[in-house]
Amino acid sequence: MIGKLSGVVDSVGETEAIVDVGGVGYVVACSARTLRDMRPGEPARLLIETQMREDAIRLYGFRDAGEKAWFGHLQSVQGVGAKLALGVLSAFAPDELARAVAAQDKAMLARAPGVGQKLAQRIAAELKDKAGQVALGPAAADVVAVPGAAGDAVSALVNLGYRRAEAFAAVAKATQSNGNASVAELIRAGLRELGR
Repeated sequence: MIGKLSGVVDSVGETEAIVDVGGVGYVVACSARTLRDMRPGEPARLLIETQMREDAIRLYGFRDAGEKAWFGHLQSVQGVGAKLALGVLSAFAPDELARAVAAQDKAMLARAPGVGQKLAQRIAAELKDKAGQVALGPAAADVVAVPGAAGDAVSALVNLGYRRAEAFAAVAKATQSNGNASVAELIRAGLRELGR
């Protein structure tokens, strides 16, 4: 099993790159975000997930542990394979994906190529616990777990026209600095965060 590659970028295509490691060129499929950071001739360090099938061995490369973790989480959802998981990671950075899932923002998730409304709903529902507790830290977990004032503040910001994931992130940050704030205080603090 290959877990990491460190070498020099030989070439970059639309969906994969060739990384030269000691004279051996490894073909690595990556998200568009990761590929954009790679330039031929420059050093590359990728975390790797190796997938072995009867007819092929595929390498998937990630620039950080967060992207690799979300690749695995996404594939745990029925109907999401490696290609679709890379497509979702091409559309969203890991922190954006975590906020969308934790906030249950199905409309945002459906903007990823190949993800329709039903699949977006399945991704949001099945990965909610992972996003709220792991990727966003304790403040976000509080917003997910306690719908009270924080949930009302998110709802109010959404009604003002902000996307659910944006509102969720702003209220999570406001909750961090204003632990026992009222709904009105969280809305004001959330609006300040959104204005930055």
